[in-house]
Amino acid sequence: MVNGKMVNDQMVNDQMVNGKMVNGKMVNDKMVNDPINDKMVNDKMVNDKMVNDKMVNDKMVNGKMYHTILRLGVFAILAAVIVLLFPRYNNAFRYHYEIGKPWGYATLTADFDFPVYKTDEQMEKEQKQLLSTFAPTYNYIRGMQRQVLIVSLADHDWLIQNGFGRIAVMQGRVSKTFPLSEVYTPKSAYEQFGANFQEANLLRDTILTDRMREKLLSSLSPTQGLVQKGEKIIEKGEIVTERDYQTLQSLRRSYDDEKAGHRQRTLSILGEAILVVLFLCLFVVYLYVFRIQYLRSTNTVLFFCLQMLIVIALACLAIRFNLSVYIIPFAWVPVLTRVFFDSRTALFLHFTTILITSVIVPAPVEFFFIQIVVGMVAVSSLSDMTRRAQLVQTAAWILFAQTVAYTAITFAQTGDITSIDLWMYLYFFICALLTVGCYGLIYMFEKMFRFISSITLVELTDINSELLHMLAEQAPGTFQHSMQVSNLAAEAAKTIGANALLVRTGALYHDIGKTVNPFYFVENQTGAENPLLEMEPREAAQLIISHVTEGEKIARKNHLPEVIINFITTHHGTSLVRYFYNTWCNAHPDEQVDTAAFQYPGPKPTTKEAAILMMADAVEARSRSLSDFSEESVTEAVNTMIDAQIADGQFAETPLSFKDVEDIRRVFVARISAMNHHRISYPTLNK
Repeated sequence: MVNGKMVNDQMVNDQMVNGKMVNGKMVNDKMVNDPINDKMVNDKMVNDKMVNDKMVNDKMVNGKMYHTILRLGVFAILAAVIVLLFPRYNNAFRYHYEIGKPWGYATLTADFDFPVYKTDEQMEKEQKQLLSTFAPTYNYIRGMQRQVLIVSLADHDWLIQNGFGRIAVMQGRVSKTFPLSEVYTPKSAYEQFGANFQEANLLRDTILTDRMREKLLSSLSPTQGLVQKGEKIIEKGEIVTERDYQTLQSLRRSYDDEKAGHRQRTLSILGEAILVVLFLCLFVVYLYVFRIQYLRSTNTVLFFCLQMLIVIALACLAIRFNLSVYIIPFAWVPVLTRVFFDSRTALFLHFTTILITSVIVPAPVEFFFIQIVVGMVAVSSLSDMTRRAQLVQTAAWILFAQTVAYTAITFAQTGDITSIDLWMYLYFFICALLTVGCYGLIYMFEKMFRFISSITLVELTDINSELLHMLAEQAPGTFQHSMQVSNLAAEAAKTIGANALLVRTGALYHDIGKTVNPFYFVENQTGAENPLLEMEPREAAQLIISHVTEGEKIARKNHLPEVIINFITTHHGTSLVRYFYNTWCNAHPDEQVDTAAFQYPGPKPTTKEAAILMMADAVEARSRSLSDFSEESVTEAVNTMIDAQIADGQFAETPLSFKDVEDIRRVFVARISAMNHHRISYPTLNK
């Protein structure tokens, strides 16, 4: 009795709370019947949820912004490094020309007066002519006889080797010149004049000789003419002669003078930087418009930038050390990109690379023309690299294409067969050999960026590999199921334009986790009782689900690529183990079901290939329960399984279209009907 009122455990409105009454009613700890408090609690929960959601959203936005800035920063760093790598000599004079080739720029006129310098060969020839009249200076040695001119044997040899035909002998402050024929060595003087003349009496005056020699050479002019401001140097399309070449070299030398070329150098570097940034921005725009998924991957952005940096750096080194830029394997860029990505991106990245390189190479028009041909041939001949021999074939086609392109452009520009530089064909051959060496880079980039190539996929599909051999040994039924699923999935992938080789490989490994407890799965049971039927449904469901987690462990232990592991974890998505889920629900109709106990951990598929595998896995398993393989029954089974997966939202995160799904259904019906066709029974032989 409380306040004259009976209270018991069954009363709803009058409940005891620490022996207290509120407004004539007993209340409980949760104050269930107080609407004001309920509203306050609910409002607080809503506000907390809004705050938490806002924090999560802000964190996601900040994370995306950080990664976006990081990826754009990679391109910015690449641009800066490339500009720093560019050769810094002759920066103000950005023309490229060769003797015998047409001038590929607008008509060039002199912006200022500059001298035309002599060539090194001319200077050396004139110096020799001038020095032939020069006479080294000698002094008499005190105490020696002077009637005969005698020099040491070493001096005599030096005079002959340097081409001197006479010597100057100082006599007081006056020098007198004597021909070399009148100069003796101690031996020849002894033989000619006897014992009184057997020692040298002349000593070379090295200081005075060098001084006189330098004074003589300084009188030699290094120039051979003057080009005045406004004077035409060469017209567009005109063939560069030796005289034109020397004039252009003289102009280049004038630009190299610090006083004359400082402003031009600054503007040149600025122009280079703008061009590099422009070309990289165009590539980023291409990725944003056509391949946004590549731009969202930091690994992919790093891969693209590293390729460009390697090839451009090699080109800069070749130019610095006066090597031909044509030995650099620019085909690496389209080949490597095509192995891991698509042809369009490979070609666009190659164009970006050669555009940047053409800023610094000699004869940029010729270079760009030849390298465009290289890129197109590389991409066209390597549509899908699954064998090492394909790379050799590609290198051979590149060699052929470079040879033809160079020969054709030389004939078109000069019309003279003698203009062909035979060394170019050797450079092309070296480039082809280096292109074959790209095979090692494929493996390196796979490990660095966790990509996967067609070559690796082909190696993984080898059923004699250790992991697939283990699957065939320990779970033969699962192995056969995986083989059938791989055939179904590959055919569907071909139909909708997905990666058939990738999905085939993923299908072979998707059930590798069943090797842990193979006999708990019906395909590996040979007439024996199913042990799962004797287990509690939740326990049985967990054992079935474990083949996904166990498969992931086995795959990581055996270092399978991440993209293959993704097939293992997503081939059931977040679906339920329906058999045991329905069994438990039927056995406990009045109890709340814990779906987590019957649900695969996921995640859901996010690619076309992963979605195809999920469909193929379910459809192939369902087909094994069919007794009638008519087109109607197979179609119904296929539609039932796929419709259930769609209704469950398993493909919500994939880029599959309605048309893709319909095409996949049609392929599955045709393939399952073909795999389970009936044969006629053979008649027995009557005896």
